[in-house]
Amino acid sequence: MDFFEAQARAKKRTSRLVALFSLAVCGTIAAGYFGAILLSAQLDSKSGRTRDRYGYVQPHHAPALWQPQLLAVVSLGTLAVIGLASLYKWSEFSAGGYAVAESVGGRCVDPHSTDLAERRLLNVVEEMALASGVPMPAVYILDDEPAINAFAAGLSTADAVVAVTRGALEKLKRDELQGVIGHEFSHILNGDMRINLRLTSLIFGILVIGLAGRGILWSLRGARASSSRDNKNSGGILVAIGAVGLGLLIIGYVGYFFGRLIQAAVSRQREFLADASAVQFTRNPTGLGGALKKIGGLAIGSSLQTSKSAAIGHFFFAQCFRSNFGGLWATHPPLDERIRAIDPTFAGTFIEPPQIEEMAQESLISARLAPAPTRPVIHPDKALASIGTLTPTLLAEAQQLHASLPPRLLAAAYSPAEAPILLYGLLLENDDDNVQRRQLALIASRAGGEALHLLKSLESCLRDLGPEHKLPLLQLSLPALKTLRPSALTPFFETLDALVHTDGRVSPFEFALQKLLQRHLAASRAPARASIVQFHSFQAVADAISTVLSTLAHASDRDSNEAYAAGAAQLPLSTANLGPLALTIDLFALDAALDKLAIASGPIKQRLLKAAVHVVISDGDVQVEEYELLRAIAATLDVPLPPLPA
Repeated sequence: MDFFEAQARAKKRTSRLVALFSLAVCGTIAAGYFGAILLSAQLDSKSGRTRDRYGYVQPHHAPALWQPQLLAVVSLGTLAVIGLASLYKWSEFSAGGYAVAESVGGRCVDPHSTDLAERRLLNVVEEMALASGVPMPAVYILDDEPAINAFAAGLSTADAVVAVTRGALEKLKRDELQGVIGHEFSHILNGDMRINLRLTSLIFGILVIGLAGRGILWSLRGARASSSRDNKNSGGILVAIGAVGLGLLIIGYVGYFFGRLIQAAVSRQREFLADASAVQFTRNPTGLGGALKKIGGLAIGSSLQTSKSAAIGHFFFAQCFRSNFGGLWATHPPLDERIRAIDPTFAGTFIEPPQIEEMAQESLISARLAPAPTRPVIHPDKALASIGTLTPTLLAEAQQLHASLPPRLLAAAYSPAEAPILLYGLLLENDDDNVQRRQLALIASRAGGEALHLLKSLESCLRDLGPEHKLPLLQLSLPALKTLRPSALTPFFETLDALVHTDGRVSPFEFALQKLLQRHLAASRAPARASIVQFHSFQAVADAISTVLSTLAHASDRDSNEAYAAGAAQLPLSTANLGPLALTIDLFALDAALDKLAIASGPIKQRLLKAAVHVVISDGDVQVEEYELLRAIAATLDVPLPPLPA
């Protein structure tokens, strides 16, 4: 299943989820309606029998089951409560993945941490991010949780976080930890994170009715004794209020029960796929299998101590709370089933995790690097298949790439104070001393002498930096840049733009760096704003497609007309509809074209990227700079494209 198919399935799951929860809400409304009928009948019987105009006592009749006005009131009230509560919970999570991580006690890992276990975790996540082409997610640790567990959360790849428990950090070997992180990256790439947040918000909306009832009953505990002394008539009022509270409690938890069933069913279906993807990523079933076996061998297993974890139980790598109702609420399949799915020879024997002292004997910093594979010839179909996924080859290349990055530049990428200076350095013109002097003077005037001094300390590393290292450094610096205040971002972007235009032109790399940075930082600032598809027709975006293909065709020394024609042949548009090759590169037009294509449908993006890949590889020689431009184009379309094979 490729990236676009996974995204389409995620949208279908969202539609099915809404339909299932609509049924749960209807059930809640039905329970509330019949509860209201019983309550009104109870109140009628308490008020006594009525007399007619002649004074005769009329018998008490059974309440009518069909009361349209009452049904309308109950329906509107229930929908209002559920809707407002769901929106409230969604607004809590709209800040992004870090809001979820911090809600369960997560601590953001300092990229400069000297703790060996934390360094090992950061290295594993960095390698996965580089290999898949997604922005580096923030990494969190649940310090107070001795169990083995982990989760990924966020509304998009731009605001994603990966969190692990202290138990996972201390009790898993590197290959086991890599398997767990690979499982979580599968959820990131398959679009599961946004569904998880929607699921949590909807369940909370149904639960809030039961919580209101429980609150009413709790508040009556202290009022009962005092009211009996103050007013004899207040006893009946308290009974009525208690009945309302009990009714709300029952009604709310009826809906909550079925909501939990839906949550569990939706979650269990995805865990086997994520396990299989993790094994595919690492090509090491013993890593993921070992982690699952250690969960089974640990007394506490994967159960978390915080009660808040149950609300997001479907986020986690393994079952984080004790499932009631015979496992009906279990958000994950049984451990033995998951292990046998990746290791059919499993005999049912779990592994007791080693003590921390034993784990300290293992190298916590880095794994043995796989030998660098020879650079393959890039095939369009294989390039497209690599979008939004991980392969052992990509992971091995990412390990090599990560190991080759200068430690001083890595340290700068991790620092909120130094990361902007690092990006200034990536834009320095090393082939023209006059241009570079003007750039350095510009940095001194805009960012100050201290920034210039820091840049001088990075100069030797920057001078020897290969072009294939530049955008990976940008990827790794994103968590630090996301912490900058909005007041600091504006001068930062203005300085970047001034550095780019110092020589009077914008290179494809400079455009790629600015576009990637603006896209990811903007998305992380407002992650809840999902792009609404506005274009479903190729004809409606033909001019934008032509601009993208023309820019790529001019980005190298190949025959531009031949490259443009190779890409155009992959589109369901005639040459007349698509338009001819543009005469020159116009990056301002490209910027506008990408903004338009960002709100196009998935099939349009898929065919566009296929055409773009054919343009880039038309001469069989792919340059780093033009491929990074292709990555920037893909990122603007919210499609993670892995780096160029070594």
